Amino acid sequence: MSELLWDDVKCFFDPGLMGPLPDVRVPGASVGDWQAVLDLVSARGWRCRYSEGGAVMPVPRAEAVLARPADAECAELRVWPAAELLAVFRFYAPEEITFDVDLRELQGQERLDVFCGFVQAIGLELGKPVLMDPEGGYGHPVLGFDVATGQVAVLAEPVPT
Repeated sequence: MSELLWDDVKCFFDPGLMGPLPDVRVPGASVGDWQAVLDLVSARGWRCRYSEGGAVMPVPRAEAVLARPADAECAELRVWPAAELLAVFRFYAPEEITFDVDLRELQGQERLDVFCGFVQAIGLELGKPVLMDPEGGYGHPVLGFDVATGQVAVLAEPVPT
């Protein structure tokens, strides 16, 4: 269960206020961190699908994906940490792990708990913050994994709804 209560944070999960696809990111990452995420997905048994330009392929090593030419087809990893939650990782750069979630899938306490558990698992594995910015609001996180507390915490003032 999450430390966050749905009624306290539901404004951050309102697709009308935040945009439907917030950006979740791990700044200050490395190729090794990307590989740790790939290993975590495998170790947790989370269903996943890797593709390049729509062609489904086996999940490669992080260094192989991140060494692809800049003009190569888009590489993405779709991860389902739970049946009702899809996270789409895109391999843009080694120094920042990025993924999207759909806020329409994250409504209510139960789904908030699943999302926070997923973010927490990544943060604990990497020992780094995992930040959620509103869609188009890069650099202004509203929620995130706090390394010091080991929990997902509110990082912005809630927006009145």
